[in-house]
Amino acid sequence: MKKFFGLLLSLALVLSLIAPAATAKTKENNDASKDKSIHVQIVLFDGFDLLDALAPYEVFAAAGMYSEGALTVELVSAEGRRSVPSGLNGPALEAKAVLDPNRPGIILVPGASGKPAGNSEDSIPNVLRQAMKTSLPDIMKQAFDNEEVTVATVCGGSLLLAMKGLLKDRHAVTNHIGMAALQAAGAIAVDARVVEDGPRLVSGGGVTSGLDVALYLVERELGPQIANAVEKLFEYERRGTVWRAEGIAPIDFEKSQRASEKE
Repeated sequence: MKKFFGLLLSLALVLSLIAPAATAKTKENNDASKDKSIHVQIVLFDGFDLLDALAPYEVFAAAGMYSEGALTVELVSAEGRRSVPSGLNGPALEAKAVLDPNRPGIILVPGASGKPAGNSEDSIPNVLRQAMKTSLPDIMKQAFDNEEVTVATVCGGSLLLAMKGLLKDRHAVTNHIGMAALQAAGAIAVDARVVEDGPRLVSGGGVTSGLDVALYLVERELGPQIANAVEKLFEYERRGTVWRAEGIAPIDFEKSQRASEKE
């Protein structure tokens, strides 16, 4: 009997030593898993377009749900935690944290909502000009300098970055009404729904292209199965081919015709 109790005590002692080590190992594994997750920051600024921000937010949130947290997403602003009014007197959204250009992952910049032209207070050009006066452009410059950050834009978000000179000589797209301005700001404007300039810049055209930008990034980072699950959930299929400066360039027949006429 004494021998039996001695064995029990020995077993209890061994378990007491193993349990904390196992718990610590589990915590290390959980922390490591958390560190490997892809974090998305969606930037809000006064007058932002609701759909530009919320469509990608829902895609990323659903991807995180289907991947058991392999991707996380939050709304941020250059000023930190605050209520940020959307454009056209729309509802405000709560930015939960300050935009962090040093955090690895994805930073998505939406466009503005308002009158498409003019100098009125609620015009898109004016909303973008006001955003340029904040610390947002300088923070995004830091994000571009961080090789662990992918910058994504939707609609006028491309113009906001181009106005700071961040898209000079880089392929990008914006809403069709802003393509000339994008080109004038030094970017190489590409007529496509989604444009990828290297792995660290992905831009989308009009408002609804935010869905396509986000789905493309989900597929790129987490794989096609997660992206397909999100598409089925939303009953939406990603539109268009993602344009890249790769492969054989198509013949520009108009340019060829003009050259022939000059000969």
